[in-house]
Amino acid sequence: MKALYYQPSCGIAGDMHLAALVNLGVPRDYLADVLRKLPIQDKFELTFEPASKIGVSGMQANIRIADQHDHRHHSTIVRMITEATLPDPVTARALGIFALIADAEGKIHNVPPEKVHFHEVGAMDSIIDIVGAAAAIEYLQPDIIICDSVEVGGGFVNCAHGRLPVPAPATQELLMGVPCRYGTVDGEATTPTGAAIIANAVSEFEPTGTFTPQAIGYGVGRKDFAIPNVLRVALGDYQPTSTARHGDLNQRFSDVETGHYQVEANIDDMSAEAFGPLMDALFKAGAVEAFTQPVMMKKQRPAQCVTALCRDDCLSAVTDTLLNTSTSIGLRIMPFTKRVLPRRQQTLSTQLGSVSVKITTQPNGRERFKVEHDDILRLAAEHQLDYLSVQQAVNDEVTQSLGHGT
Repeated sequence: MKALYYQPSCGIAGDMHLAALVNLGVPRDYLADVLRKLPIQDKFELTFEPASKIGVSGMQANIRIADQHDHRHHSTIVRMITEATLPDPVTARALGIFALIADAEGKIHNVPPEKVHFHEVGAMDSIIDIVGAAAAIEYLQPDIIICDSVEVGGGFVNCAHGRLPVPAPATQELLMGVPCRYGTVDGEATTPTGAAIIANAVSEFEPTGTFTPQAIGYGVGRKDFAIPNVLRVALGDYQPTSTARHGDLNQRFSDVETGHYQVEANIDDMSAEAFGPLMDALFKAGAVEAFTQPVMMKKQRPAQCVTALCRDDCLSAVTDTLLNTSTSIGLRIMPFTKRVLPRRQQTLSTQLGSVSVKITTQPNGRERFKVEHDDILRLAAEHQLDYLSVQQAVNDEVTQSLGHGT
């Protein structure tokens, strides 16, 4: 499947990320068109130019800001992005990234996320970095985003709150659950903006599957470290471990199917009535099964885990549908291999009418059957009988006809 692969061996910052994706192939004109929709289009200039660090060449992003003292609250940023006529997926991802930062800063400073006063992160260049990141990722349309462990750096960094150890508190909070490396370079290698992009976008860290690169982009940073201050991002085909190793299962079983995916999203802010249309849309997009399960999220928030199962040829449609027709701003994609019993479909006549019967063969050689529900429902209506009576009568006749028990 199509994968975007982050390799932050020297960390990640917002400008490095934007430059890497442009170097990878995201058109500059496309980014300019998206960013022009923000109500700040006359207050900045974004350009890209070739650059290199310790012999590694790539692209460097330059953002010139008219007002260097531009600070905003999270609520102001949310309104700015929401009111812009951005594509819906770009809006959702940008708001998701900023929400992560607001949650992290709010936890550190003990204030509600909506009241967080952004300093460096709320400045104009970070708004451009984050909205630009959302637009670039949506342009590339990866099926999955994977990432190596993240270098955060070491030493100390000067910020609005004083001199703090690296990683800065917000950066470390954003990277909770993310594999990190510390101290390879002396200084801040990963910024809060870079950490938030990673936390929002990545589905699998330290991938163990097989990746075949097809395009590579390099985003060059501005700091000088002992190793190249460069973010490498690749686009290519990824075969997860469970798919790559299915050959062993094929040798053991003849009834194994590969190329299946389980898509999940936890949703805690959508009305119950909206889940019905969502399920219908997922089936229309190609899901072979879709269901919800109640779960408890952090801070004991009740939510529904929406799960959709699909084949690889419907993965993009199903994931797009889940993100477009629900309030979710992210999802999980998990490949799986399934073992399916051999089956055949047969039409049989009964005293009440013809029915379609699915017959499966178990590993021990025994057969079992199931009469199609719609046929039983149809016969019950035609003969004005209750469903259970028709089901019992039809099952008895099919059992006799096939010559085995259920």
